[in-house]
Parts: sequence; C-alpha cells; structure tokens
Amino acid sequence: MAVKIIIDRKVKKGKKEELSQLLKELRMKAISAKGYISGETLRASDDPNNYIVISTWQSLEDWKNWEKAPERKSIHNKIEKLMARPTKVKILLNA
Repeated sequence: MAVKIIIDRKVKKGKKEELSQLLKELRMKAISAKGYISGETLRASDDPNNYIVISTWQSLEDWKNWEKAPERKSIHNKIEKLMARPTKVKILLNA
C-alpha cells in the first residue's frame, strides 16, 4: 500500500539557498531509492521560511528503509543545522 510522507521544515532566515541545494541533492538520491514514487517541495504562502516536502512511497517499509539510509541521514543532518525548529514528519496511509 502506498504511503505519503509529509515533512515540515522551518529554515532559519538567510539559509533558504543552502536548504534548497540540500533538498535537491536529497531528492536526486531518493529518486533511485527502492519504492520511491514521487515527491514535491512546497513553501507556505504565509511563511516563506516554512517548507513542506510531500513524497509518495510504494510501502511504509520502503520509506523506513530510505529514512535509515546512510546517504539520507548525512544530508538530513546538514539540513537540521539550518532549521529554526526540529523537522516534523507525518506518515499518511490511504483511508
């Protein structure tokens, strides 16, 4: 069963460009991960420092494997240093 992952990030002021580059790098690596279907990156209209990434995976297991992958963790750790608050992750299943 496909799952959607919602990742909510709030970047520190002045760090948007750095975040954008890291998100692109992360997406390029995710595309080749087992079970990756699609993804998009959005910014909140009322807060341009708030980024939402929505990705779709073939299964929860595929997402969990990607979440634990060393290449993802490395980029994720760089991203976290740019955040104004901890990243929030929600896993959504089809109802």
